[in-house]
Amino acid sequence: MDIERLEPLAEDWERALCVVAHPDDMEFGAAAAVARWTGQGKEITYCMVTSGEAGIDGLGPDECRTVREAEQIASAQVMGVPDIVITGNFQDTWGGRNLNQADHIATGRAVLDAVRDAGNRWIFNEQLVGGLEPWGGVREVWAFGSPDSGHAVDTTDTFDAGVASLEAHGAYIDGLGWEDFDAREFLEGMARQTGQRLGTPFAAPFQVFSMGWGD
Repeated sequence: MDIERLEPLAEDWERALCVVAHPDDMEFGAAAAVARWTGQGKEITYCMVTSGEAGIDGLGPDECRTVREAEQIASAQVMGVPDIVITGNFQDTWGGRNLNQADHIATGRAVLDAVRDAGNRWIFNEQLVGGLEPWGGVREVWAFGSPDSGHAVDTTDTFDAGVASLEAHGAYIDGLGWEDFDAREFLEGMARQTGQRLGTPFAAPFQVFSMGWGD
């Protein structure tokens, strides 16, 4: 049975901004890719739209915010953390019947719109202060984990770092009641399947949105 092949992501860039809805979003599938890129000397910056304060049923928002922010910092330290902007899957599902979260959908769509319009001085003109000028230099937006992914990056050598970064979110995972959750097993399923389509042992999938006219 033939499988649909994935194209390797371009890596001729130096800076990327990762914008996601919650702490831990990057770690559920994209952290091993970030570890690969930081290992290449690329500059990766994380931006979390929320602190995930509504993510643990047993903790009130104020306490939960503190815990999840601390876990995200610890996780990023494992990684060693623009020309490219990275966000999460913002399709309605993860493929099949697994529904996506509203926060993921809203954040991803907002990121795509913001990047597309960043070079238009008449849309975000309130930000043009202190000598700032519009920036339309982002080449592409990449959405990791999308069921419509057509590209991927080899994460074979950095897979263990991706596992360690997800394990750093212990309080969140415990709060979900996933008593038998195994970060390695969870990540390995998607990484192996994606790697098979890329021709590598492990890989992370991305949907690519070009910001160029006619691309």
